[in-house]
Amino acid sequence: MTTFEIIIIAVGLAMDASAVSLAAAAAGFAKDARAKFRLSFHFGLFQFLMPVLGWLLGISFVSHFKAFDHWIAFFLLAFVGIRMIREGMDKSSAIQKKDPSKGMTMVMLSVATSIDALAVGLSLAMLDVNIWYPSVMIGVITAGMSFAAIRIGAKLGRMFGKRMEILGGLILILIGSRILFSHLI
Repeated sequence: MTTFEIIIIAVGLAMDASAVSLAAAAAGFAKDARAKFRLSFHFGLFQFLMPVLGWLLGISFVSHFKAFDHWIAFFLLAFVGIRMIREGMDKSSAIQKKDPSKGMTMVMLSVATSIDALAVGLSLAMLDVNIWYPSVMIGVITAGMSFAAIRIGAKLGRMFGKRMEILGGLILILIGSRILFSHLI
């Protein structure tokens, strides 16, 4: 597998995490440097770890995992998306309590956006590819794209306010639906 092929795979895998990063920042989160780092780092870390895990699981588990991986991603993203929409529609000026750059929400988003990377790891095991270089590339590219998306999302959030939180929730639900439908069709 060439470096160019790995970069193309990494960019494709990073799209979901980048969209979630953009939505989270547009909704008013990841404002300070620590939150920006935390969100982009975790997306990159999970995108690095999932191909390694998939590669370690190997060929024997592929048929079992493919049966439900898309459902896991869909439900995690839909859960967080619905919560963002609900809080975006709340007319009170209270700040959202569940920051997507902290705690279990961040872990759920990281897992949901990296399940495809697990499948890539399984595929690389079948192709007998050494997993370390592709996994590092996938993680680094995802972290970089997520950080860039956070910067763009923050500008959108300042321009459009709470409406971006609703849009962010809709984006998460659409990403989850795309994952689900692409596996079902």
